[in-house]
Amino acid sequence: MKPKIGIVMCGFTQDRQFVTNPYIQSVRYSKGLPLVLPLVRSDRVISEYADLCDGFLFCGGEDITPLLFGEEPQNGNGKTDITVDLFQIRLMKRILASRKPVLAICRGMQILNVACGGTIWQDMSLIPGRVLNHMQQSACRSEVSHRVRVSSGTILKKYTGSCLHVNSFHHQAVNLPGKDVCISARASDGTIEAVELGSHPFAVGVQWHPECMYRTSTEMRTLFHEFVAHSV
Repeated sequence: MKPKIGIVMCGFTQDRQFVTNPYIQSVRYSKGLPLVLPLVRSDRVISEYADLCDGFLFCGGEDITPLLFGEEPQNGNGKTDITVDLFQIRLMKRILASRKPVLAICRGMQILNVACGGTIWQDMSLIPGRVLNHMQQSACRSEVSHRVRVSSGTILKKYTGSCLHVNSFHHQAVNLPGKDVCISARASDGTIEAVELGSHPFAVGVQWHPECMYRTSTEMRTLFHEFVAHSV
């Protein structure tokens, strides 16, 4: 049987929970069985999610409520939904404790960091120094925006190499890494672009959107295939 990959809901559109199609397709094409996990307010169901699935994909979405990482809102902070935040953080903690594979994308990477006690830059404008424009305006989300350098000795380098060209659709970024969170890639301006958990078999977070580059990038296909392969 194919590995069951729990794709965690991205957020709400009015009263509808949603996951965008590229996440589902990327799991499917990587020989995983995609299962969408809706928001629930139940520790019992969260535990059942963690038991049911073999691997977990945390997707992009809106901003995280700053109080959840010990800050108050600053200029540039965007839309938040604390109900979604609390559900995803609780689920992330439960999954990390199970040591099942996690691939966390964009907001998902930030959820991973906050679940481990880390912090987030609420807007790229708050980062000291000169910062790249990380919100590209290309017509197609599969187009590349900038380079990232991947650190040696990391899971990411093992499967994607030391230099990647990535897309970029974020106005926030990881600030202080949480407990056991290791930085595995940075942009040329120093922005943290990928993280991993040092003691976990496969817990990888990336700030870009590999699901949008699945058809155009060998490295992004490899990342998804390895994630699903580790979920057996």
